[in-house]
Amino acid sequence: MFGAGNQGRSGGRRARLRRAAALALVGALLTGAAACGGDGATDGDKGGKDARTDGKAPASTPADESAASAGSGESGTPGTSGGSGALSQRDLTALAFTDGEKIGKYTAGEFSLGEPQGEDYTADPATCQPLVSLAKGATAFDPTSEVHRNVDVAEEMVGTTVAVQLRSYNGGGAAGVMKALGAAGKACAGGFVENRAVAKGQYLKVEPVKAPDHGDEAQAYRFTILDVKGTLKLYEYLTVVRSGATTLSFRADILDTKDIGKVPEEVITAQWKKFEAASTR
Repeated sequence: MFGAGNQGRSGGRRARLRRAAALALVGALLTGAAACGGDGATDGDKGGKDARTDGKAPASTPADESAASAGSGESGTPGTSGGSGALSQRDLTALAFTDGEKIGKYTAGEFSLGEPQGEDYTADPATCQPLVSLAKGATAFDPTSEVHRNVDVAEEMVGTTVAVQLRSYNGGGAAGVMKALGAAGKACAGGFVENRAVAKGQYLKVEPVKAPDHGDEAQAYRFTILDVKGTLKLYEYLTVVRSGATTLSFRADILDTKDIGKVPEEVITAQWKKFEAASTR
């Protein structure tokens, strides 16, 4: 994940841009190592492309697509109802962290480089896709609205970052996503391959960890990932909470071999309290 573009906070923005540059450099070095590996880079490029063509989870049925197009529309039109309990883009945005919002030592911001873990991140086998990304096409249920926030410590060049992503669904879509996530957690416990734009990531292990007591249901996982050079083990954490027709996803990682232990509780708690308070008004 990369730093957010905190427009309106010049000091914080500069710190985040410095951090973004550092992360981009580290990422370039890691993926560059994979690209210099000859066949490995070719396979990575090919794997990512093929996975988007053949490895994607089943598409929504015509009935699902019809329901998704009702109300707010597929992308969540501001100010309109999402239908069947889904929140509009405007309403969902109001429930998310704002740009520059402080959460203890952390600061929230918008992603300057687009949606994290988007459609370019796919899994092999495809059953594991929900563990990599819940972007459109990850499951048979696409969100009608979604909001993405980056949370980190602005002054730290390399430290823990959390991608906080809120998505709202028509009908039973949110519950269906959680079911697919749970199935992936069990089926992919022994590992899987994550296809990226220029490299492959090898997940060695998927382990369930204690989930927070929020919402209607929640799941949490610890990932052990092999770096692109195949020498170091990295750790990443994912927590997903469902409340009605909306999911709140928290993905935490660090560009280091350090195990951060979990998604920072203060980030999950702060977002949940804001979501719960505003959604019950």
